[in-house]
Amino acid sequence: MIDVLANLFIAILGIGGGLAVGSGLVALLIVFDLIPRLAQLTNAFRLSIWFETAIISGALYWTFADFMDWRLSVSMPIVLSGAGLFDGIFVGMLAAALTEVMNVLPILAKRLQLSRYIVGLVMAMVLGKTFGSLFDWLVFQW
Repeated sequence: MIDVLANLFIAILGIGGGLAVGSGLVALLIVFDLIPRLAQLTNAFRLSIWFETAIISGALYWTFADFMDWRLSVSMPIVLSGAGLFDGIFVGMLAAALTEVMNVLPILAKRLQLSRYIVGLVMAMVLGKTFGSLFDWLVFQW
């Protein structure tokens, strides 16, 4: 009986956590208009349905992959590098869309009185993210 209640509690906790994360993602996409903004930045308004379909399909696929414990047994560096490249492109474009929507960089530069150094600020962020990711991948993953 206690095992059943523990499993029920874990199931309710998991569903609640999933709903919270999913709601947060949907709120982020809707409030910041990320998909329309991404379509605007890429001049691909007529293809915005593909952006939406890709996000939904990716979420569903990886949910099933997690639940079914799917494993990809590919150890070829070329394939893994390609997957990492596409992951990086996705995260970079999402971050760029967020930054563009929120006007973070101009506000930050103005408040810190760094308007003359905006190019250096952007390069520092890009290089910091790149070197941090490489350090994490090369040092902590091995």
